[in-house]
Amino acid sequence: MNYQKVYGITGPVSTAGPTAAENKLNDELIQELKKESSFESEQEASNRIKVLKILQELAHEFVYRVSKKKNMSDGMAKDAGGKIFTFGSYRLGVHGPGSDIDTLVVVPKHVMREDFFTVLDEILRSRPELEEIAPVPDAFVPIIKIKFSGISIDLICAKLDLAQIPQSLTLSDKNLLRNLDEKDLRALNGTRVTDEILELVPKPIVFRIALRAIKLWANRRAIYANVFGFPGGVAWAMLVARICQLYPNATSAVILNRFFKILSEWKWPQPVVLKPIEDGPLQVRVWNPKIYAQDRSHRMPVITPAYPSMCATHNITESTKKVILQELENGISVTNDIFSNKKTWSDLFSKHNFFYKYKFYLTVMASTRGTDEENLKWSGMVESKVRLLVLKLEALPGIKLAHPFIKPFEAAFAYSDETECKEILDNYGSFKTEEQLSKYKRITEENGQEAKDEKKCYITTMYIGLDVNVEEKKEKIDIHVPCNEFFNLCRNFNEEYQNPDVYSLIIKYVKQYDLPSEVYEPGETRPVKKKSKRRKQDKSAEFSKKAKSEAPSGTSQGSSIAEATQA
Repeated sequence: MNYQKVYGITGPVSTAGPTAAENKLNDELIQELKKESSFESEQEASNRIKVLKILQELAHEFVYRVSKKKNMSDGMAKDAGGKIFTFGSYRLGVHGPGSDIDTLVVVPKHVMREDFFTVLDEILRSRPELEEIAPVPDAFVPIIKIKFSGISIDLICAKLDLAQIPQSLTLSDKNLLRNLDEKDLRALNGTRVTDEILELVPKPIVFRIALRAIKLWANRRAIYANVFGFPGGVAWAMLVARICQLYPNATSAVILNRFFKILSEWKWPQPVVLKPIEDGPLQVRVWNPKIYAQDRSHRMPVITPAYPSMCATHNITESTKKVILQELENGISVTNDIFSNKKTWSDLFSKHNFFYKYKFYLTVMASTRGTDEENLKWSGMVESKVRLLVLKLEALPGIKLAHPFIKPFEAAFAYSDETECKEILDNYGSFKTEEQLSKYKRITEENGQEAKDEKKCYITTMYIGLDVNVEEKKEKIDIHVPCNEFFNLCRNFNEEYQNPDVYSLIIKYVKQYDLPSEVYEPGETRPVKKKSKRRKQDKSAEFSKKAKSEAPSGTSQGSSIAEATQA
């Protein structure tokens, strides 16, 4: 009797093996992924291993130094250990060229979180391989972002209630979570979830190819970014894993088609789970919509398998849910055409049309007159709050959709005085005025070294596409209130950000035809203003032109809904 292990909380939909045609499509999928540079070279893989080896040595040195400060003997300090674990795409085996490595540093109980941001920070800064560093101690999961030997690494830290952390340690035992605070639990969750996902899929190779394809598709369609209210890497991994459980013998090509079909028809907010949600030894919150109102508010819940189970998609808003469902519907159509030989896999990975899709866009410009590190901290904080602006906007009558773009645009200019800096900020972000910036030196990787002693203005720009209700022509959409609330939220996040000489935030709207050239790639045709016989037909909604009391001088009339500057 053939016995096949059942994966997941239900039996499989089909245990059928692949046909010759499906195998052929699968081979074509792998070739397309190679063509799209989804796989990294052996040299890059080798470099990552070397960097992780160095980080392990630094983790050991970090624990040793802290132990010595606590008056431990040399032998005890060395035995205290310290170990790094990877999680996310690298641990799942689906990372590509240029991907970052999510890395967890596990330390013994006498090492504090403050030590991570002082002692380890100091150790990292002393290394010649370090290119960039940005500590974010106030993040939901406190993190140090670094670039080390050309590789981006997100470092987080967790301490266990153990006196020593040996190299043989694994994190599968739930009892290791005893006596930990919430931040440590969240930090450990990444590695524990990644390891469980790999154990819960029938065929890891099929899962990895399918997940590479979904990650590429979600990036191309601009729906891959947890911070902006879309599923992140772990959520997409769990969604693919669930389809693999339902079709345990299918090829990656078939998994993709079923992925789009099943998830577009899913009865949200019914959760996607990979195994029954379990209890454990801790008095901690486990995802449960029957008990917690906050859990009931999750629109597309995808639940992590490792105890304590959490929702990986709590950031999804009503607008981003609509965008995701539209893309899943489109995915069914394209993969059906691929299976009937009307289209090829390259059609699935075609680029989004975000900057052609809406008539109005809101731009959120975080600028810093200071160091690169100050810029990374300020822009990163503003970026992490954009989702809250989306929630405020989509609640307004007259706005059907507030669609955030998943990638910020970065720019830096050299300037000599405040007048020049103001001119740069006034003219940046609009096609109409971008020519004015040609007289300023734009800082690039090539000229960055020679401009290191010049004063720099860093600008990070995020875009939100607005789908406005055109049925009521007379309806006014006044968005200055949510914009001002968002501005105050960012400015008051901590005292440091209230310094107008260093940090500023400008929020304004542009029409599609006035979007700056940088949002279009070479070869793309930028939209042009449509000529209309009657001007009234050209107006889909009348926007209030400026925020009360916050309209700066030097901005062309009608280019701004709400401008907020820390001046």
